[in-house]
Amino acid sequence: MKDLGLIQVYTGNGKGKTTASLGLAFRASGHGFKTCMLQFMKECPDYGEVKAAGFLPGFTVLQVGRNDFVDLADPDPIDIDLARTGWEKAKTVIDSGDYDIVILDEINVAMACGLLAAADVAAFLTARKRSVEIILTGRYAPPEIIAVAHLVTDMQEIKHPYQDGIPARQGIDY
Repeated sequence: MKDLGLIQVYTGNGKGKTTASLGLAFRASGHGFKTCMLQFMKECPDYGEVKAAGFLPGFTVLQVGRNDFVDLADPDPIDIDLARTGWEKAKTVIDSGDYDIVILDEINVAMACGLLAAADVAAFLTARKRSVEIILTGRYAPPEIIAVAHLVTDMQEIKHPYQDGIPARQGIDY
């Protein structure tokens, strides 16, 4: 029996937010659930989750951002357009009935830097008609999202390899 429909948030300055959502998707796949992950701040076919998606039954990754860093203080108009188009796609996916779980990867960052209005996202998520589990990831989860979430995990960095000059590692960090 699928008892779905909660809103989960993985936020904070620590590593592991996307990874936690992927772990949930992996577990859910073992129970026959279908998951769609929309990546708001990413567009790179070299991410491990994009490569692995074809091996995990019922798991789809849609990249709706671009393969460039977004200036959070002064986003480029293309980033605003991509985020808004991505959000429209996410709403369609959520309402489609095709998925049990929808992961909105890095959407917290998109809201925090003004690419999307947090109040609009929160309103849609609380008014949705389908029992779809929603996972929102990324730093800077807005208060509006935290207020409507059923589970919020704040991942805090205590120590990170970057501090020792170790760059992001393929298969571990992306």
